[in-house]
Amino acid sequence: MSTALSVNLNKIALLRNSRTDNNPDLIEFAELALEAGAAGLTAHPRPDQRHIRASDIPLLATCALKNKVEFNIEGNPFCQAEGSYPGFLSLVEAARPAQCTLVPDTNSQLTSDHGFNLKQDSERLKPIITQLQSWGCRVSLFMDPDVEQIKLAAETGADRIELYTGPYAEAFKQGDPAAQAVFQQHKEAALTAHKLGLGINAGHDLNLKNLVLYAQLPHLAEVSIGHALTADALHLGFSQAVKAYAQLCI
Repeated sequence: MSTALSVNLNKIALLRNSRTDNNPDLIEFAELALEAGAAGLTAHPRPDQRHIRASDIPLLATCALKNKVEFNIEGNPFCQAEGSYPGFLSLVEAARPAQCTLVPDTNSQLTSDHGFNLKQDSERLKPIITQLQSWGCRVSLFMDPDVEQIKLAAETGADRIELYTGPYAEAFKQGDPAAQAVFQQHKEAALTAHKLGLGINAGHDLNLKNLVLYAQLPHLAEVSIGHALTADALHLGFSQAVKAYAQLCI
């Protein structure tokens, strides 16, 4: 089974938001990602709109529809309206993405750093999952590689889980034994999820180095990558940009 790459555009939006114009253009980079082989687009709009804004969502949804690829909206399903942010569920209802990835991040978090505790949140999530599915969304829950929690995820009615790979990425930096140990946890989690009928996605701090091993995860349907991909783009393309500017200055 091949694994789909969904490109997370948050860091492109973050760079754009540091100025008042539309440079870099989010939709232009979405198109570039798809032309380069991405299978889908991901956006994680937060209430403070520090990167993806609520106004970006319909544009990205249209882009995905035009290119016949999947659009994945990530976020905390419990986030309510705040200023110009209309609330997570309102954004999803209007955009009707192919996939909705529910993440238990708070407004103050720098980035997502843990999966759901379904002993605590399961009952609150069940009606939301049903509502999202009625809008045509495949629902994925952001989860740690905890077998007991994954069993609870299957009971919520979700379609997939997204395994949180941050700790795996940290272990990979320590070398092969550490990486292999954490990878085995993810492998057990993936096999459990598959047995229970859940699809498996993954994401967070995956990069060109650690993805080589992680891509071997059984039944891995999709990876969502943004931060590392954007950083790698600076390395792989920055020199050519400098050369182009320097040539004009001769």
